[in-house]
Amino acid sequence: MDTQRTRPFTGQEYIESLRDGREIYIYGERVKDVTTHPAFRNTVRMIARLYDALHGEKKGILCTPTDTGSGGYTQRFFQAPKNVEEMVGSRDAIAEWARVTYGWMGRSPDYKAAFLATLGANSDFYHPYHENAKRWYKKTQEECTFVNHAIVNPPVDRNKQLEECRDVYMHVEKETDAGLIVSGAKVVATTSALTHYNFIANNGALPIKTKDFAFVCIVPTDAPGVKLICRPSYELQAAATGSPFDYPLSSRLDENDSIIVFDKVFVPYENVFAYGDIDKVNNFFPRSGFLPRFMFHGCVRLSVKLDFIAGVLLKCVDATGSKDFRGVQAQVGEVLAWRNLFWGLTDAMARTTKDWTPGYVLPNLDYGLAYRVAASTIYPKLKEIVENVLASALIYLPSHARDFQNPDIRKYLDQYVRGSNGYSAEDRVKVMKLMWDAMGTEFGGRHELYERNYFGNHESIRFETLMVSDLMGHSAKYKGFAEQCMSEYNLDGWTVPDLINPDDVSIVMGKK
Repeated sequence: MDTQRTRPFTGQEYIESLRDGREIYIYGERVKDVTTHPAFRNTVRMIARLYDALHGEKKGILCTPTDTGSGGYTQRFFQAPKNVEEMVGSRDAIAEWARVTYGWMGRSPDYKAAFLATLGANSDFYHPYHENAKRWYKKTQEECTFVNHAIVNPPVDRNKQLEECRDVYMHVEKETDAGLIVSGAKVVATTSALTHYNFIANNGALPIKTKDFAFVCIVPTDAPGVKLICRPSYELQAAATGSPFDYPLSSRLDENDSIIVFDKVFVPYENVFAYGDIDKVNNFFPRSGFLPRFMFHGCVRLSVKLDFIAGVLLKCVDATGSKDFRGVQAQVGEVLAWRNLFWGLTDAMARTTKDWTPGYVLPNLDYGLAYRVAASTIYPKLKEIVENVLASALIYLPSHARDFQNPDIRKYLDQYVRGSNGYSAEDRVKVMKLMWDAMGTEFGGRHELYERNYFGNHESIRFETLMVSDLMGHSAKYKGFAEQCMSEYNLDGWTVPDLINPDDVSIVMGKK
């Protein structure tokens, strides 16, 4: 991945770019080629669709001319916006790309553009590595590089201080004239097996105190010593025991999560963004500009996903014949209300931008923090609604698409498994299996966990909202508003001249 490009990959070029000898392990074996292995191959091709879209009929929505002097174009979110119009354009580009994967790919290439696009506008922050920031901004914008990140330490020896866990946590083993030698592990490296580079940093949950842990860098996925150990593949499980008809999402949209291990990985200094500056590394995410932008991306992507879930649910209640039941209508209406809420938050984040570095703006952080808390609460509620409304219809299904191809039972399926409102057995089963894959399978369960936790644990996302409110002066303003009200009365009654004390009518206060 060292060749410099000046335009985004096509789908086929993306596929070819993954054939680089990377070390991926699953089911006890090293993967020879992620583009053909049944654990990854269809997810690879769905990502390829994203890259092809940059060259297709939606290019006008998705893309904008580069600001690097290349004369090319890029996906809009890979470029730092300068005003509300450009921020809204970025929102629309994120949404259009998310529709390619029906909202089910959280770590699409533009997810890390939430960080990559800040490198040009905020390059001074990275001094003395500011030239690295500028160079990576140019590179990733011009080719729409697929970068992911690993920022969380493995949940090992949590009773110890970070510096006591050098056998597990990622750290610099040695400095050389050309770069750093890094060893250790990070989790959870979502989709990293299919990326070009991995971004390594610290999420700040456990503050860094020593220089060897204080680094931020980017590393090619195929760099010697980088190893990715994957969780089970839902895509492979779907292929082995089902079919696209049975598992239409997990069979092609499985963002495999992995443990990323560095075994004496060499990181040249040109790929380093920070090293040895403990304060900068501990506060990297809020100060880099990544935080409000990744919440912006997540909110837009979730909004598209809710469009999809709402559409499937509306079809499901048609198929079950319950669409006219008042209770069902109320539950479906609630799903639509949440859908509307998140789209409204994307509008608020895009249209009430905050000034950032000179000439650039960021999405509104307050609305981003609201999304962050609401998503973790509301997504499980959506799953509950789906299960309440559809109940046993989600499992009143034949085992496999092949059951419809067996003439001995097809007539029974057509008779006993058909739906309401004109839904044939095949149509009813098709939509119910789609909803089950979205909400009930292992793939669906992983997505609930993702929407709950990918932006931080349930406590952090709440107390960080309070912390930001305190730091921005909002908490003081809110208290002042309450105090304004409280200043208008005391033990003796109203303290303002325009209100009348009740002495003349009160059976208590009127007595002298």
